[in-house]
Amino acid sequence: MSGPRVLLIEHERATPAGLVTDWLERHAADVEVLPIDEGARPEAIENYDLMVSLGSEFSAYDDHLPWIGEELRLMREAAAADVPVLGICFGGQLLARALGGEVFRAGEAEIGWYEVDSEETDLVAPGPWFQWHFDTFSLPAGARRIAHNRVGPQAFAHGRSLGLQFHPEVGVEIMETWAVVYRHELDEHGVSADELLERTRALAPEASAVSWRLLEGFYEQFAIPAERSGR
Repeated sequence: MSGPRVLLIEHERATPAGLVTDWLERHAADVEVLPIDEGARPEAIENYDLMVSLGSEFSAYDDHLPWIGEELRLMREAAAADVPVLGICFGGQLLARALGGEVFRAGEAEIGWYEVDSEETDLVAPGPWFQWHFDTFSLPAGARRIAHNRVGPQAFAHGRSLGLQFHPEVGVEIMETWAVVYRHELDEHGVSADELLERTRALAPEASAVSWRLLEGFYEQFAIPAERSGR
């Protein structure tokens, strides 16, 4: 049996799918990578079994960027067509907005490994998850909060979609890139690149394992019904 057809939305090349790519390969997914910030447009959303929206350095309320409106439209069409969406950090914020929530500046930035409290530990393990964001969001009407911390929601489910504030896809290689590309943000917020990389290397094996369980949980609880329905 062939795997799901997946629309994977990138917003800039420095924020790749990382572990999510390995997970999709494990399920023999047919993946279309869409650089939406370059004006790329997908097929009709109902032609896909799953949509994944990755991170971005931009804000999900930055409406002068034309592709943000386009992605909001895609997410709303996915919800209407019962196509599950996995939104990661910026993608999770944009998903919340598409479904009726609000995205706004957080009371404090989170860059690094932060503790997360989970209401559904079988899906999102409690403990440190990697964060790099300056905004937060309110839950859309009808959403189920799955995890949170004092800054705001960290994971929510809405229908067959899952929005995450943290980054399950990040490993050492991505972090090494971000420490260079986004060094100005680390400096602005007083975060040591060396210490961040050291902690990432130390936590990488455990983080990869809990991220894999999260992705598999999403697949089993949200994505598999699409395959069984014969879409």
